Amino acid sequence: MKILFFASSEFLYHFSLPLAAAVRAEGHEVVLASPPGRYAVRLAEAGFRWCPLPFERSGINPLRETITVLRVARVYRRERPDLVHHFTLKCALYGSLAAHFAGIRAVVNAITGVGYIFASTDFRAKLLGPFVTLLCRIGFRNTQVIFQNPENKTMFIGHGIVSEDNSHLIRGAGVDTRRFGPSPEASGVPTVLMAGRMLWDKGVAEFVEAARRVKREGAMARFVLVGGCDPENPGAVPRELLHQWTRAGTAEWWGQREDMPMVFSQAHVVCLPSSYGEGVPTVLIEAAASGRAIVTTDMPGCREVVRHGENGLLVPPRNPEALAEAIATLLKDPALRARMGACGREIAVQEFSQERMVRETLEVYRELLGPKWPGDSCR
Repeated sequence: MKILFFASSEFLYHFSLPLAAAVRAEGHEVVLASPPGRYAVRLAEAGFRWCPLPFERSGINPLRETITVLRVARVYRRERPDLVHHFTLKCALYGSLAAHFAGIRAVVNAITGVGYIFASTDFRAKLLGPFVTLLCRIGFRNTQVIFQNPENKTMFIGHGIVSEDNSHLIRGAGVDTRRFGPSPEASGVPTVLMAGRMLWDKGVAEFVEAARRVKREGAMARFVLVGGCDPENPGAVPRELLHQWTRAGTAEWWGQREDMPMVFSQAHVVCLPSSYGEGVPTVLIEAAASGRAIVTTDMPGCREVVRHGENGLLVPPRNPEALAEAIATLLKDPALRARMGACGREIAVQEFSQERMVRETLEVYRELLGPKWPGDSCR
């Protein structure tokens, strides 16, 4: 059978290759479709056929977006996959509409977070929200939809976008627990790490303000931001501001990093003060697998990984004072960090392993395709 994945090349490379490899190991053909990007070459180097799809993540022009859907449908008609799997909300919406036009019946949509449209409170998000909801009701009809946290699933059911019958809960893309493993804390000044896209809704401003507060109280610590800028996102933090913080010594920006296991090994505390519409943040699963204590917000997705007082601390969103207090608590107590790190490692291994997430996703394929999906890959 032919299975086609559709997302950005960066998403496919970082989060979908283990699933693609598992499907290929069952003897099926896998096609990875994405807009051109710097990770497309890496997808081909991983041994998969890459198919270019024109797509703008931030586009809102109705005519241009309709043309995009028709172009995706044209690729689907040419490829004739037995099943298409879309990742992220916009790819799921456009891909589902294209699949209807192309006559593809087996469609799986992975909602990896509700993102800007459903989570943001700014004017454009509020204006677009009802229209996107209507399109989702149309596009997701007769598809199988995977959510990463129960709150997102409940929200979509409440909006009438999906039903209980066609929705599933699979908590994230999983983590390679062999690649991300515990290591002793580095000696010297403790490091507080925030990793992710540099977006305001991810809590970058709160992290920087918490750094100022902690340092004003006299604590010795480095605060480090790791992640790339996302100029297509309206909530992106300006690159120059990141450089200003680095020059001022407030928070160091290390940019995009590929060696995340090494980055986590240098951290004493991992922080994600997100108010974004997360699914299940991969950075939190990786931090837990790496045996690091975590501070994050009491938000959907984040609290799927972090249990307050067990493997980390939960704080209210958009509250730099509470964030600074939680960080300071962990900085002054190495024994508490060690206990939380060990607990987080156990949670990651037992609940968020890559193998488990792949197995649960293949089970969705099996339910959808029935006898057409050969083998016993889901056992």
